[in-house]
Amino acid sequence: MKNSLSTLALASVLSLGCASFAMAQAPAATGETEMKSDQPVTDSWITTKVKSELATTDGVKSMDISVKTVDGVVTLTGVLANDIAVKKAVAAAKSIKGVKDVDASGLKSRD
Repeated sequence: MKNSLSTLALASVLSLGCASFAMAQAPAATGETEMKSDQPVTDSWITTKVKSELATTDGVKSMDISVKTVDGVVTLTGVLANDIAVKKAVAAAKSIKGVKDVDASGLKSRD
């Protein structure tokens, strides 16, 4: 079961990465100029990106973390192996575009 979940998480991350790469390459391939969007990043987009980032962060078991975003504030809850994993999870969440703040008060370590 754990192996299946890991495989599913990896497949999801790879799919998102390939889609992002394809979209980034599309304007150059068609000769169009790159367009910038003034639209704000949505909470659901932030949540998805944070979950993807956590899935690829060494030492962090993303399946042990719940992610919720409201008005750009990401709330992380769960229990991780140690304080280093907690710090890595917070740093990963903060690295995502559109994240205004990270509330990790519900993220604990087993140490």
